[in-house]
Amino acid sequence: MLDKTDRAILAELQADATLTIDALAERIHLSRNACWRRVKQLEETGVIKARVALLDAAKLGLGLTAFIAIRTAQHEEKWLEKFSRAVRDFPEIIGVYRTTGETDYLLQAVVNDIAGYDQLYKRLITRIALTDVSASFVMEKIKETTALPLA
Repeated sequence: MLDKTDRAILAELQADATLTIDALAERIHLSRNACWRRVKQLEETGVIKARVALLDAAKLGLGLTAFIAIRTAQHEEKWLEKFSRAVRDFPEIIGVYRTTGETDYLLQAVVNDIAGYDQLYKRLITRIALTDVSASFVMEKIKETTALPLA
């Protein structure tokens, strides 16, 4: 169970994972060693999965985000394994979710433009049989965060 101090550590690291232990300890009013031990424990238990750099997709020429809704008539384990392998092989696909409702899977992809999406689509359908594929393209990002709520 996370206490108030653990949540403070996580909030600071979600905002800036480059903080040194000294800076982090100062911000949460904890000794350096106590802070280090808590961060290590959070890492060892998997609460902190990784520390990463968040990149600006547009500045990398990846100006189009697509949400791809997939329906399939196949729900066998063999098909799911093949699908999972296929989508993991595409660096443009940054999120894959199995969902309830009309859509079986929802994919999030970042590509240069519509032509880039079309190339991704064509490569995807050569790798795996899909019943129905539709895409929605992001016109404006109103809120986008990686920070999880800690309350």
